[in-house]
Amino acid sequence: MAERSRLDSWKEIANYLRRGARTVQRWEREQGLPVHRLQHEKLGSVYAYSDELDTWWESRRSTLENVAPAPGERELSIAVLPFLDLTKEKDQGYLCEGLAEEIITMLSRVKCLRVASRSSAFRFRAGAGDARETARSLRVGSLLEGSVRRSGERLRISIRMVDGETGFQGWSAAFDREMTEIFALQEEIATSVVRALEVTLSPSEQAAIARPAAHDAQAYDCYLRGRKFYYGYGPRDMEFAIQLFVRAISIDLDYVLAYAGLADCWSYLYLYSERSGVIRDQADWASTKAVELDPECAQAHASRALVLSLRGSDEAAEAEFEEAIRMEPGLFEAHYFYARHAFVRGDADKAAALYEQAMKVRPEDYQAPLLVAQIYEEKGRPETAREARVRGIELARQHLALNPDDARAVYMAANGMVALGQREMGVEWARRACQMRPDDGMLLYNVGCIYAMAGLPAEALDCLERACRLGLRQKGWYEHDSNLNSLRDEARFQELLRCLDEG
Repeated sequence: MAERSRLDSWKEIANYLRRGARTVQRWEREQGLPVHRLQHEKLGSVYAYSDELDTWWESRRSTLENVAPAPGERELSIAVLPFLDLTKEKDQGYLCEGLAEEIITMLSRVKCLRVASRSSAFRFRAGAGDARETARSLRVGSLLEGSVRRSGERLRISIRMVDGETGFQGWSAAFDREMTEIFALQEEIATSVVRALEVTLSPSEQAAIARPAAHDAQAYDCYLRGRKFYYGYGPRDMEFAIQLFVRAISIDLDYVLAYAGLADCWSYLYLYSERSGVIRDQADWASTKAVELDPECAQAHASRALVLSLRGSDEAAEAEFEEAIRMEPGLFEAHYFYARHAFVRGDADKAAALYEQAMKVRPEDYQAPLLVAQIYEEKGRPETAREARVRGIELARQHLALNPDDARAVYMAANGMVALGQREMGVEWARRACQMRPDDGMLLYNVGCIYAMAGLPAEALDCLERACRLGLRQKGWYEHDSNLNSLRDEARFQELLRCLDEG
């Protein structure tokens, strides 16, 4: 009890000083004055405490976050949950997620407001479960929930803010707009949320919130659809995504994210489907164009890094990955693809650290825990590997409950099952994945790994050879993947490696 009282007291003092510092800094911004610590003699103590409080806060954060807030204390924090699709056809999921994600981005530009990351917030659904439990899990004071109805180009979006402590609804609003007004609508929603939280925006924050995600609503709609297909991680998904990104660019020639999306699709095809110089050059062009159009776009740098990795420009690729992470530490793709790059180069320690960071950035992702588990195993950490696999399999099951046609989730979970000794179930899932996408090179490679682990060498080599013929020719994978260790003395495997050298 004494410890809790002490923590409560420290928390109250810390929050008081932080609020005081924020108030002064906000006033300075509103007056157009430069904001400097220790600028005012009378308020010097408030600013001086800031660094000490930061150090102390980091050392006690995990303890404090589990301590109940003091009565009446309000945390300036919010989570934006994915909006519900209320259209009859249920085909606006891409728009619902895109709207919520853009509002998260806008609110994150308000310095005194802590906004839960997309990856954390999107684990929950509006109206599902107790709002207080959701807020407690996300450690936020408020939840923003919304729904979308679309009829042609007409949108009706309903928004409500829920108090995280009481679960009661606070501010709410409904908006009827044309799709062409989507950017103004996003700005209006974000500004209304800030006003409901009683936050005063500085001129720079107002300008940041007003900065749109794109210049044309139709191009934006195409981009959101394209990204939805891209995350399907299949050859046909990539074809549809490319068509939509090209359509977005034909409408808006300077649409940075659409160029980055094109680069990602072509990189995927080069890696897993069609290993040709033409495909790689197209990815190179699109990623270069994205960075040229907006050197401050983290996604553009991450896409550029992936292409440089494919070209074997390792130092340049790593510099671009680092730049993307510096610009946007919460960008999952930067950590995830950087980890894969490190693994192909044989740097297991770096790959593990990057996969771990990817898991923090996107806790609901099933891929990173299942991939890093293999590295833990190789490093003599079997218990940590087991925990990662159990977590990854459970996340894959949750994902498949909402996306039953995702073959990647099926075969990655199958790998984890075989590694955990669940051989029969793992092999069954692997065969199920093959039936879903029999001509997917990446899938066949991974199923080959599963068969090798399960003691089925002939079936494993059949899959690997077919994957190679279909274009998956990443020799570093075949050489460094411990899942394939049981095949290394096989004559067919040695011949496969020679073919990769020749290719």
